[in-house]
Amino acid sequence: MVQETNQDSRIIIKHTPKRGIESLLVHQKRSKSIMIGGGARSGKSSFAQNLAESLPGRRAYLATAEAKDQEMEFRIARHQAMRGKAWAATIEEPLELGPCLERLRKDYDIIMVDCITLWLANHMAQDEDDSQILTATDEIALTLKDPGGTIIVVTNEVGLGLVPEFPLGRRFRDLAGLVNQRLAQACMEVYFTLWGLPQKLK
Repeated sequence: MVQETNQDSRIIIKHTPKRGIESLLVHQKRSKSIMIGGGARSGKSSFAQNLAESLPGRRAYLATAEAKDQEMEFRIARHQAMRGKAWAATIEEPLELGPCLERLRKDYDIIMVDCITLWLANHMAQDEDDSQILTATDEIALTLKDPGGTIIVVTNEVGLGLVPEFPLGRRFRDLAGLVNQRLAQACMEVYFTLWGLPQKLK
């Protein structure tokens, strides 16, 4: 069997019928990982949601938040109401984000993860050390490098303000920066949102 390699797209074609070739190219075009960051109330989640809803296909919202108090319950309910019926599923996964993404990308065309910083806080609450958290981050990064469909990841920028007073706060700030760096390197597109204005960085 003759193999032909397309150097531009790096797809190896083994006498694939024309319709099969078109399907491969469409799949590759739609396969994209996008990271959207910003501070609190910067508009990052709204931008991510609008972007996800502009794309055709089955959508899944992957939430890392846990409703541990009344304020968080209110926030979760408000976000659910904003999404409406445009989303096929809402999945809550506070810790095992990498394996969850691997499973969901087989069934959904668009996955929105909101957010990475809550996921980080959940891991820190489990008394995990830095190396464990960064290993889990690298698992997510592997999926973002080959997303299969479209994966949109929302995260917070927490390193632009004052130095936290307590050691735990400083550890969270530093880990958030390291996690965001690794995921931004893995993603195909990266945006930073300020005052409701998204700026494309990559």
